Amino acid sequence: MIRFCLALLLATPALHAAEPDADRQLANSLLAVSQSRMPEAQIAVDKLTRQYPNFRLAQLIKGDLLLARAQPLQTLGNTGNVRNAELEQLRDEARQRVRAATEALPNDQVPAYLLSLDDGYRHALVVDASRSRLYVYENRAGLPVRVADFYIAIGKSGTGKQREGDNRTPIGIYTLSSFKSPRELTDFYGGGAFTLSYPNEWDTRQGRNGHGIWIHGTPSNNYSRTPRASEGCVVLANDDLRRLGQYIQTGKTPVIIAEQVEWVAYDVLDTRRNDLAAALDQWRTDWESRDTKRLLSHYSTLFNTGTQDLQSFADSKHKVNAAKSWIRVGLSKVSLMLYPQGAGRGCKDAKASTTTLYPERPDFALVTFEQDYQSSNLSDRTPKRQFWSRENGRWKIIHETSI
Repeated sequence: MIRFCLALLLATPALHAAEPDADRQLANSLLAVSQSRMPEAQIAVDKLTRQYPNFRLAQLIKGDLLLARAQPLQTLGNTGNVRNAELEQLRDEARQRVRAATEALPNDQVPAYLLSLDDGYRHALVVDASRSRLYVYENRAGLPVRVADFYIAIGKSGTGKQREGDNRTPIGIYTLSSFKSPRELTDFYGGGAFTLSYPNEWDTRQGRNGHGIWIHGTPSNNYSRTPRASEGCVVLANDDLRRLGQYIQTGKTPVIIAEQVEWVAYDVLDTRRNDLAAALDQWRTDWESRDTKRLLSHYSTLFNTGTQDLQSFADSKHKVNAAKSWIRVGLSKVSLMLYPQGAGRGCKDAKASTTTLYPERPDFALVTFEQDYQSSNLSDRTPKRQFWSRENGRWKIIHETSI
């Protein structure tokens, strides 16, 4: 008997029927093995390898089942005392795929990051590196509802990208900027690639570099890649990449990449959303008051725009507000997203001489909106991105960019 994932599989309720996907078919075959139903296991894995002949993990299981006719099997990839990196990676892939097929996500919980999405965002993607999984959430009146999920591979060295060539996948919030078709790329990228907006403004401020972080497919000779196999990209099977494409608005769809997703109940999401939304509205109100001291109280001492620090920004605001007899500020297309844990820790600020530990989620957030500014002598409409940090219990703006 193959003992691999045995405890997990035996504790699992009956798996779904009717055209199962690769994860489900794989779990079906391993479940049958764990219960000594070898003919059923053989049928399941034969179907899988016929459908996906380049699926290396499925071929490995098929080989084990053939060997099981002659001798007992102790583990996946029954190679005796031989251990090699590729085999261990395939075992990791099996664990992650079986985990996804057998461990139900909480129906009453959602990722902590999607506080509120503007109606213009139809979907958002959430990557859980620890589970080798990408989740698709539909935006229903600002609230996230999961509609799909896919097995993925990430960087060989895990998450937390800092520099070019470190083989790590970044943690943070990004946008899918564009799509590169297979005609523009080599076979290495399979069915194409969605480019990711890494490094974003916060990454740049932290001194993180690198480029070419994409969500892309797999080479034609390989159905999927093992959980840690890329140079920092997020990689899907080509069929999954095609299915994922139906949820993506290039230039718009947000992607949140986390080492491990934090799941929260909807009422917790409501509380966090209302807290940040109230801070944003108070900032808007205090700007309209033309009381510059009140306005500046909403900004961190580490505030920076990329061209101005807090002092130069304050000097500018004092001068500008003094010339106004009235100000009105309208905010539309507002989206509120908490940053995943680990994206702001232990990095050197561009304006600081020492390393600063920035607060982490749920005390670090990205806020985007369209700003309609009107005053006695100037009016304009500007899309903005702000990074907010909670300091001493109060939300403050730490970075701001017009986009």
